[in-house]
Amino acid sequence: MFLLKVINSLKKQHVSYALVGGHAVALHGAVRGTVDLDFVIQLNEKAFKSTEQALLNIGLKSCLPVNAENIFHFREEYIKNRNLIAWSFSNPDNPIEVVGIIIIEDVKKMKITNKKVLGTNVHLASITDLISMKKKSNRPQDIEDVKALEKLK
Repeated sequence: MFLLKVINSLKKQHVSYALVGGHAVALHGAVRGTVDLDFVIQLNEKAFKSTEQALLNIGLKSCLPVNAENIFHFREEYIKNRNLIAWSFSNPDNPIEVVGIIIIEDVKKMKITNKKVLGTNVHLASITDLISMKKKSNRPQDIEDVKALEKLK
């Protein structure tokens, strides 16, 4: 299972993370279909480098021609001038294996919920934090996710 492969690699690199996005919505109990995995990490250079290494270790490549140092040091510029909210990675041999690292949120400011997935502990952003993130995004799917998550509160 791709989710567990990513999480185990993040754990090996000692990355503090929270699963967010559609998979987190589904694991909280709302019906949601999605393929990509989205994570929030700490907003520090070490976390960016460790995350990059974890993803490279499982065959993922950055979708942008940048590395962890670039993303960390120019994060504000990427957000403000390039409207970048996620640093994406994909598997060139299996295009449905996609991971987005959300660069506008910090896991240190989130409440984490733990769920077991096939015996592995997965750190999820709390329902409250997911609702907050999705309200900021305001995309049609996120608006639907907010409605579903609010029913679970």
